[in-house]
Amino acid sequence: MKKNVYKFYFKPKKSRNYLIAVAIGSKCISEWKNFALHTWLDYCKRNNIGLLVFHDYLVPKTSKFWKSATWQKHLVGSYILKNINNIENVCLLDTDILINPFSPNIFDHLEKNKISVVSHLKNLPYSNSENIIRRKIAFNRRLFYSKKFPLDSALTMNNKQVFNYHGLKDPGNYFCFGVFMFNVKMFSNFLTSTYYKYAVDIKSLTAGNEPFINYEVQTKCKIKWLDYKFQTYWNYECAEKYPFLYKFKRKLNKTIKDCVEASLQECYFLHFSGSWYDCDHWMIKGIFQNKTFKSNYEKFLKYKLKKLQNKAHKHRILPKGKSIVKKI
Repeated sequence: MKKNVYKFYFKPKKSRNYLIAVAIGSKCISEWKNFALHTWLDYCKRNNIGLLVFHDYLVPKTSKFWKSATWQKHLVGSYILKNINNIENVCLLDTDILINPFSPNIFDHLEKNKISVVSHLKNLPYSNSENIIRRKIAFNRRLFYSKKFPLDSALTMNNKQVFNYHGLKDPGNYFCFGVFMFNVKMFSNFLTSTYYKYAVDIKSLTAGNEPFINYEVQTKCKIKWLDYKFQTYWNYECAEKYPFLYKFKRKLNKTIKDCVEASLQECYFLHFSGSWYDCDHWMIKGIFQNKTFKSNYEKFLKYKLKKLQNKAHKHRILPKGKSIVKKI
């Protein structure tokens, strides 16, 4: 493997926990730096977490074993073990994720004998099932983006159909590889073996590794299912809460920015996965960057978490100073 394919963006004091991204190509790196990096750095500094980014392939394109960038993430742990000291636990993140910098430390939820991921099939904070949400996405994209967008496609397939397509048995759940946390010593060899297990020309609905890594992890590893807030899907948020945003198509504006910030205030990591117009909504300057906005949000968090002095009763204060006592 090549050396010097990575860059440290933040080195914490004493901590051996790191956020890791694979950002290959000038376009990917530029977009991440311009629109997401500030949220990652703020979060890392508040929680004493390191930040390291790989900017080149760990298996070069000239190799017969080369696979796309998302597959290269399987090799990060092994590379770290051989070439980088003082990294014990890592959380692999996709570059199209915005982080609420006031979020709790994700590594506080790590169990070293388990791989930590987020389900996008179960325990969603929406009234609709996953498949109905995806049908909303498909319908709105067809209505506002392109009349050629299919109403029934890979987007709306259920879990069993997805795994059957890839010749795999449905393991019963599904996670997005955009947030993937593990202990380097425990799981690096396993992840490397999954890279080399599958052919370089393996067919996939996602043009990547996701169904295969899902199958491998769910059938062979212990899993810690993290709170959905650690990988909230913007596509779901947009379809459920802000469907009026579809009408803007390619136009990125203040309305979209306000909606993104509203969602980000209610979650920890907001993921903009995909390649359609709604997936570009993170590429707006200044999201969660205004000092007054952040100050007010921090004050709100302190107010929200403030303990009630009177634990026996709740009071609603009226304008004239009177109160109505409501029994708990």
